[in-house]
Amino acid sequence: MFNLLKILSQLHFLSPSKLTRLGFAIRQNGINLMLLFTLMEKERADKVALVDRRETLSYKKLQERSENLAYMLKEHYQLEKGQKVAFLCKNHASLVQALFAASRLGADLYLLNSSMSKPQFNRMVEEHDFDLVVYDNESRGLIEGSLYRNRKILSYHENITAISNLVDTKWKKKQKLKPSSSSKIVILTGGTTGKSKEVIHSPSIFNYLQPFAALLDRLQFTRYNTAYIATPIYHGYGIAILLSFIALGKKVVIQDSFDAANACALIRNHQVEVVTVVPLMIHKMLKINKENLRSLACIASGGAKLNPALVKEVNHHLGDVLFNLYGTSEAGLNIIGTPQDFKYDANTLGQLLSGGQLQVVKNGEEVESGSIGQFCIQNKWSMKNSKSHWIETGDVGYRDKNGYYFLCGRTDDLIISAGNNIYPMEIEVAVNNHSCVEDVAVVGIRDVYSGHILKAFVQLYPNKTISEEALISWLRKHVAEFQIPREIVFVKELPYTALGKLDRMRLQAIEDIWT
Repeated sequence: MFNLLKILSQLHFLSPSKLTRLGFAIRQNGINLMLLFTLMEKERADKVALVDRRETLSYKKLQERSENLAYMLKEHYQLEKGQKVAFLCKNHASLVQALFAASRLGADLYLLNSSMSKPQFNRMVEEHDFDLVVYDNESRGLIEGSLYRNRKILSYHENITAISNLVDTKWKKKQKLKPSSSSKIVILTGGTTGKSKEVIHSPSIFNYLQPFAALLDRLQFTRYNTAYIATPIYHGYGIAILLSFIALGKKVVIQDSFDAANACALIRNHQVEVVTVVPLMIHKMLKINKENLRSLACIASGGAKLNPALVKEVNHHLGDVLFNLYGTSEAGLNIIGTPQDFKYDANTLGQLLSGGQLQVVKNGEEVESGSIGQFCIQNKWSMKNSKSHWIETGDVGYRDKNGYYFLCGRTDDLIISAGNNIYPMEIEVAVNNHSCVEDVAVVGIRDVYSGHILKAFVQLYPNKTISEEALISWLRKHVAEFQIPREIVFVKELPYTALGKLDRMRLQAIEDIWT
C-alpha cells in the first residue's frame, strides 16, 4: 500500500477526482494495458507519446487508434477474451497499438523473437496453437511456409489489410466492449534456435508496484521527458520500459532495429534523456559519435553484464549516467546498479530491490556472503506459471558483506578443467582490466587429459598491440594459475547475438574465428 500511494503521489494522482476516474476506468474497461492511458492527466493528451520512423503519435491519437483497433479485431477477426495472439514484429507503432488493442479484448499476448527460424516457429505453433498472428512483411515467407493455418494480419501494408490501415478505418459502435482483466503477457524465451520456455506475466499494474517504484526512485524517470528504447520490445526488458514510460506520459522513441549511427542521430535530434540498451549498444554508440550522446542523463543497461571498462568509459565521456538493470524474463527486474554503486565497485550488479528476495544457493543450500552459488529469486512480480515460489535464474554469482551482488557467469558456462570449476566471466573481467583489451571471451576446449582447457579470444583496441606471452604474464598477477588460458587468439571482433549477448556457442564451434 505504501508503494501504491508513493507512485500515485509521484504521478500527481491522489486527488479525489483522479482516483474516481481511475476507479471508473477499471469498472468500465477492466485492468489491462489500456488502463495506462487513464493514469495520465488530461493536459498530456496532446503531447507526443510515440515516435517511430513512419509517424509521430500523441497520447490522444495512440489511445483512439488502439481502442479503434480493438473493435476492428473483434469484429473482423473474432478476437475474444482468452485467445492467443502472437506478435512477430520489430519495434514500431503498429506493434504497440496491436498490443494495447489485444490486451483490451482480454487476449493473451505472446511476444516472439522477430529473428526466429522456421523450425522454432513451427514448434511454437504446435505447442501454443495461436488464434491470431501479427507479423512484419519480412516474416511473410516464414509464416506462409510454416504449419500455421489460423488468422493472421500484417503490421504494415499499403494495399492489403494490415494493422497500419485498420487503426484508422471507420467503424460503427454496435455495443461497448466488455471489461477485461484476464489478458496475460507471455514471453517465449530460448533465443532463435533452441526450445522456447513460456514465461507468463499479468499486465496488472498492481503486480509491478515495487519494480516501478524502484525505477522512479533510483533512475528518477519522472524527471525526464524523452526516452529511446533501443532494445527489442519482444524482450521482457524492452516491453517493461515501454509500459513504464507510457504510464508516466513520456515521449517514447523506437526504431525497427538498432543501428549505432542512426541511434546517435536519434538521441541528438530528439534530445533523448533516457536510453535503454544492452552493453554492446552503448559501446558501439560511443565509438560512432560521443558528442551526439550529450543529452543523455540516464543510460539503463540490461540483458548482459556490464564490462567494467565500459563503465569507466561512459563515466569518462558522459559522466555519472550509467545504470545497470539486472533481471530475467522469468523473475523480472530484481537488482539495480547506480553510478554510486559503480564507484563502490565497477563489477557490481548493484543492490536488491525492495520487496524481492534473492538467495545464493549451492547444492540446495543458501551460502554465506562471499561464496559463489546460483541466484534464486522470489517476488510478487515474477512469472505466474512457475510451480515454485523460488525461481532458479541459471545465473551464478555472490553477495558481498555490504549487500552488493556480483555475477560470475551462467550455470551452463561452467568449465571443469583438471578438476577445477571455472566460470569464464571471472577470467574475462580480469583480462578486460588490461588497457589494451577492448573485449574478451573465454571458452572451454575439449582435452583428452584435462577434460577441458581454456582458450581466450581477445579483441584489442584499435592501434593497440600486445603479444600473447605478455598478456599471459600480466594475467598471472590477477588470477589463479588454473584460470590462465592455455591459448590466446587475437580477433578483429567477437560474435554477439541479436540481443547483445556474447555468442559462446559460435566461439566453441569455430575455434579459428576471424584469425
